[in-house]
Amino acid sequence: MRNKILKCIACSLIFLIPTVQASEEVKHIPGIFIGTTHFDSESEFTFGIEYEYKFTDEWGAGVVYERTNDAHHGDGTAVVLASLFYHPTKNIRFGVGFGEERIGGGHPHNEDLYRISSAYDFHVGDFGIAPTVAVDFIDDEEAIVIGFAITRPF
Repeated sequence: MRNKILKCIACSLIFLIPTVQASEEVKHIPGIFIGTTHFDSESEFTFGIEYEYKFTDEWGAGVVYERTNDAHHGDGTAVVLASLFYHPTKNIRFGVGFGEERIGGGHPHNEDLYRISSAYDFHVGDFGIAPTVAVDFIDDEEAIVIGFAITRPF
């Protein structure tokens, strides 16, 4: 029951954000993520893509897809989630998200995933380099994702 309530809250927040007055400069922020996921004393290479749509200078919403091929003893995982982002300054981004972890292998299955994240965006010309830290909560366990995203806002 608790999971259903959290899902409803997360979805409601994501759909309510468009009602916030739009910024004069709406930003699309696609990116490529490269990093590592730490889970149960194992660290595995993680890569993915992300996209954020900024509704205002402070608020945005987006989606993330990450792949960790060697996770779960070589079965591999894919993470898909939707996130709500808060930008207290131009360079700092905090996020909360909800999605699922898809585990492959001989017994494939999906598990709900909740994520909190933070990033600091360094601007280099038209690009951004954003060191990122995220904590995923999956079935009373935690995974830490550390890496950086290369973004190209427009």
